[in-house]
Amino acid sequence: MLPRYSRPDMVKIWSPEAKFRIWFDIEAHACDAMADIGVIPRESANAVWKAKDFKFDIARIDEIEAVTKHDVIAFLTHLAEIIGSDEARFVHQGMTSSDVLDTCFNIQLVRAADILIADIDALLEVLKKRAYEHKHTLRIGRSHGIHAEPTTMGLTFARFYAEMDRNRTRMYTARAEIATGAISGAVGTFANIDPQVEIYVCDKLGLIPETISTQVIPRDRHAAFFVTLGIVASSIENIATEIRHMQRTEVLEAEECFSKGQKGSSAMPHKRNPVLAENLTGLARLVRSAVVPALENVTLWHERDISHSSVERNIGPDTTVTLDFALVRLTQVIEELVVYPENMLKNINKCRGLVMSQRVLLALTQAGVSRENAYKLVQRNAMKVWDEDKNFQTELLADVDVMTALSKEEVLKQFDLDYHTKHVDTIFARVFKSQ
Repeated sequence: MLPRYSRPDMVKIWSPEAKFRIWFDIEAHACDAMADIGVIPRESANAVWKAKDFKFDIARIDEIEAVTKHDVIAFLTHLAEIIGSDEARFVHQGMTSSDVLDTCFNIQLVRAADILIADIDALLEVLKKRAYEHKHTLRIGRSHGIHAEPTTMGLTFARFYAEMDRNRTRMYTARAEIATGAISGAVGTFANIDPQVEIYVCDKLGLIPETISTQVIPRDRHAAFFVTLGIVASSIENIATEIRHMQRTEVLEAEECFSKGQKGSSAMPHKRNPVLAENLTGLARLVRSAVVPALENVTLWHERDISHSSVERNIGPDTTVTLDFALVRLTQVIEELVVYPENMLKNINKCRGLVMSQRVLLALTQAGVSRENAYKLVQRNAMKVWDEDKNFQTELLADVDVMTALSKEEVLKQFDLDYHTKHVDTIFARVFKSQ
């Protein structure tokens, strides 16, 4: 978690102060629940809340942990120092450290998910705005990196919108799956703590009780969560890669905003590089690197081991902080992206009409020419454009076999660019159907 790629609200979720505050809430609510069912005295439960507004001493907890080699015990010892040893004697009764750690981790992931969903919402808004702005802005579509047929810049933005909209749904699903808590005690049998305590604590913290938790909450839930983050990151890279292509000198259909005073290269003063999109590509790789470890965390020994713990201490903060930053950066890039419609039209015309080859092919078959022969007629003229720098339309009009099947007007008709945008409204209605 580098400050360079971090935003304060997400970082705060993973701070020691936030973590210990959640630990306290879990323990205090558990005491309230146990008092309600008569397991511990009400006055003992009330005493715990004396620490409600206390600023926990991180250094002191670290000092205790250096001796105990156990983070939860260190916290509980510090809590007893605050509220008094006698008042603290019922704290953590019947619980195990995993009850605190796992429930806390899930709360942190839920809070992180809320920020990420808000980030995606903001990105969707910008993508929609740019899509409608360039709804009919003609652009060449490419397959295998080669000019194919005309499309529009609006459809490009709409495609990215639809992908991110699916990611929004995935994030809601991941949030729901991770929003569970477990207060079930050693090996998860509730032998020393009533299941009602778990229900009470989860309700207070906005969670649902884990169906069955052994001593840890099952890690398939967390795997699904981090896989979802990886998919969102891949979508970011998908968009960033398109921008990087568009900004290439020989393409220049769009480029990142180059602000006043910005420098492109330490050696070449003329450069304007797609540095933000390249950065997003790298950040996406970083987020995806957490996916395999999260999947491997699903396999734990028996009712508990901690092989997952060190992994999650890293990937929890790192992936959510990084993805939060990346989503916000991408939103800014899309918002400020400079689009060049004239260059897009120039690129369409670079192949001197070749991008209309399918239209000519279909016109010939409609005129009674077999598909095989029509393909040959079109291809032989297309190859002259590639190899001899000819004009496709001119060559077709000079081809006796083509002109036998088609009139001049029919040939010229196939080069109408608007033909390719006739269903843009239909596609937009599908993409933005709920808008």
